[in-house]
Amino acid sequence: MDKKLIFLDIDGTLTEAGSNTPPESALTAIHTAQTLGHKVFLCTGRNLAMLSPLLKYGFDGVIGSAGGYITYREQVIYSCPMTDEQFQHAMTVFKENGVFRTVECADGSYTDTEFRDFLEKQDTTGSNSELIRWRKQLEESLNILPMQEYHGQPVYKIVFMSPTMEAMEVPIRELSDEFNVCIQDPDQYGIVNGELINRQFDKGQGVLRVCEVLGVDIKDTIGFGDSMNDLEMIETVGYGVVMENGSPSLKKKADYICPAVTENGIYQAFEKLGLLNA
Repeated sequence: MDKKLIFLDIDGTLTEAGSNTPPESALTAIHTAQTLGHKVFLCTGRNLAMLSPLLKYGFDGVIGSAGGYITYREQVIYSCPMTDEQFQHAMTVFKENGVFRTVECADGSYTDTEFRDFLEKQDTTGSNSELIRWRKQLEESLNILPMQEYHGQPVYKIVFMSPTMEAMEVPIRELSDEFNVCIQDPDQYGIVNGELINRQFDKGQGVLRVCEVLGVDIKDTIGFGDSMNDLEMIETVGYGVVMENGSPSLKKKADYICPAVTENGIYQAFEKLGLLNA
């Protein structure tokens, strides 16, 4: 088998939403694949601070901030924060329309103080992995600080949450030229949560940038995801795997749907794809 580049989303894919601990079966699969010459990257919407607890597991590199910050081994190979003008415009448009904001920098995240109150009032069913992730991270203080503590660090991404889709109409209209306004199936979950991602990058472009640096053909890439912020990755890689617990919309794009993260899905998919065989 040709050596592959493997790209793994974190929340809802490699780990349960909000967790920093992959199943032992997933770690066994990853390390076995690496010993056979495959390279494994995290490919996530999380910023560097939020994904850092996972780096101890020995990944070959990171596509972080939804493609805005990329490393291979110890080398930063891409970094593209928002301009000051982009950032100020987006923050103003969201605030004026009652949309809650969490800004993500490399060193941490900063959220509107009203955001916690909003989350605690939601009646979730457990199906919205993005909402569960934010709730758990806020409760565990995973480097998410009050907005008052933000002091102008470069911002790679803004996560937003809106009480209604109507409140997003103006932000979508005002921001879509420069940003991908990635929304997580609002009709299914009753609230609108998503990410504002610079059109200069996304997870799919991140995969292409890694391929270019390492001299790997895109046909030799495999991506694993579960939510609509993985769409560009799944559409770009040579073979796209979506978790059974994932977004119904994303599963329509999959080459293969593997068992859920709670059912050792990563190991089973690696085994099916021959990544564990010499």
